[in-house]
Amino acid sequence: MEKKILAAMNGIEVLDSAKEETKRALAAKGVLHIVRKGHILFRDKDEVQSLYIVVSGFVSLYKINEQGEKKVIFVLGKGNLINEAILQGMSASVSCEVIERATILSFRKADFLMEMEHDFDLTKAVITSLSTKIRRLYRQMKNTTSSLRGDKKLAAKLWKLSGDFGKEVSDGSVIGVEISITYLADMLGTKRETVSRQLKVLTGLGLVYLQDNYFMIPSREKLAQYFKTP
Repeated sequence: MEKKILAAMNGIEVLDSAKEETKRALAAKGVLHIVRKGHILFRDKDEVQSLYIVVSGFVSLYKINEQGEKKVIFVLGKGNLINEAILQGMSASVSCEVIERATILSFRKADFLMEMEHDFDLTKAVITSLSTKIRRLYRQMKNTTSSLRGDKKLAAKLWKLSGDFGKEVSDGSVIGVEISITYLADMLGTKRETVSRQLKVLTGLGLVYLQDNYFMIPSREKLAQYFKTP
């Protein structure tokens, strides 16, 4: 099992810089989970004792507002730490849902903290992961409070998703995670019907289309030009 976990750790950026002895120690204590789509890994306010990392598949972090509506904060894929904030010692501040069948690597919080104490490179990698999330939140706050029309906000979100999870194909770029219109609405903090109308605008302009439940972007440059043009 340790060999299998070591293999799963390859390519996970936050662990790449760790010392070899740190990797072996973590491999001896880690657990691999195969998790189905729709599974809730943890909920807001849960006392979570494990640190989770995405090995394959996708998960989303979200909050539920006072009206009971879901607001997706992040979609995370291979190599991402999911809940490094729990290392602070507090309960979870978001919920986590598996949105595509995933392999998740987990470590007990106490075990991971002990290895961080012995390996400063690992500690720096965790800090970098947190810093990246904070910067993304700053950008999201800017976009949320901007005067962009709804269709341009949608275009900006699809452009960002294609940058994070896009795969180049012969006719453009395909966002490599299956995201429904409902989930897009959750990301944008708006209604499904509104996003559906906005998507028709972008589709009519040839900037995006759906193919086998995946979003295709013929030209990221044209999509960017659309939402950046006043």
